[in-house]
Amino acid sequence: MIELTEQQVQALESPEAAPPRVVNPHTKEMFVLLRVDEYERLKQIVYDDSPWNREELQALAWAAGKNMEWEQMDEYDDGPGRS
Repeated sequence: MIELTEQQVQALESPEAAPPRVVNPHTKEMFVLLRVDEYERLKQIVYDDSPWNREELQALAWAAGKNMEWEQMDEYDDGPGRS
């Protein structure tokens, strides 16, 4: 866990800081900070961390093959499970 400095706490309390954004100075990646309760609420609405089922894995593999323009995918043009 990272503890915020006083300057960072003040920045979070600013009305323009919703949601606050932070940047990794090494990679220039940008992140958004959320309160835990907001994160948990969004996670329940949107995020599904359950394992992928066989049908989902086959669909993903098929899409990846088509995106790579594999010639062998021609016989599967209808996609998985769409014979």
